[in-house]
Amino acid sequence: MRLANKTALITGGNSGIGLATARAFVAAGARVAITGRNQDTLDAAAKELGAAALAVRVDVTDVAAFEGAAAMIAETFGGLDIVFANAGVPGATPLGQTSLTAFETIVRTNLTAVFFTVQAALPYLRDGASIILNGSVHAVMGVPGMSAYSATKAGVRAMTRNLASELAPRGIRVNQVTPGAARTPIWANRAPTEEAMAALEATVSRGIPLGRFAAAEDIANAALYLASDDAVSVTATEIVVDGGTTGAPSGAPIYRQA
Repeated sequence: MRLANKTALITGGNSGIGLATARAFVAAGARVAITGRNQDTLDAAAKELGAAALAVRVDVTDVAAFEGAAAMIAETFGGLDIVFANAGVPGATPLGQTSLTAFETIVRTNLTAVFFTVQAALPYLRDGASIILNGSVHAVMGVPGMSAYSATKAGVRAMTRNLASELAPRGIRVNQVTPGAARTPIWANRAPTEEAMAALEATVSRGIPLGRFAAAEDIANAALYLASDDAVSVTATEIVVDGGTTGAPSGAPIYRQA
């Protein structure tokens, strides 16, 4: 199996892309620690993932607590081979309507905590390990009202390159998965019901060349590749999983002639 005898830490592994990635890693032979803030979803995820998984309740924005959690996980697993810094929060920050607290909460979770996740795990990472950061197409799309979220994802994109350079002497690879629109709980505030979600997906998909949302498993498969030895020569790059939204926007259904 592709991750046999590997150990992985996934933040935000109790739902969405993080949980889908945990499933993929376990199926590939890894032992996986997932972190999150919600005990109920952590327990459900741990039950689903089985004996190969360890669930730890911790907030990535609490640096000291996360350092302690990373140390405990590494001691349990005997070290780490893979870190997927996946945890993040959505949130609109329109001009004229945004508080400092709202803006800084997004930055603290989506950018600052990513750096400190890697820093907390670093003492326990084996040489040749793989670090994966979770980005977003928002880094380059210029979406109205999304300044804080987009800025954090642009920061993560830059951080991927910086960390890859810094950790190259140890053979530690640092890469990024970059989701576009995907079926995950991140849409819950905009589409709280199945009907609302179906309507939102139909609208947004008109701007996606492949005409559909990605599944969380699609991003998980990209993360699995980056985590595995199949990507042993891949670092300082990103895999964009957006159905062509940023690479071939003119191919979207909204621009096609009947």
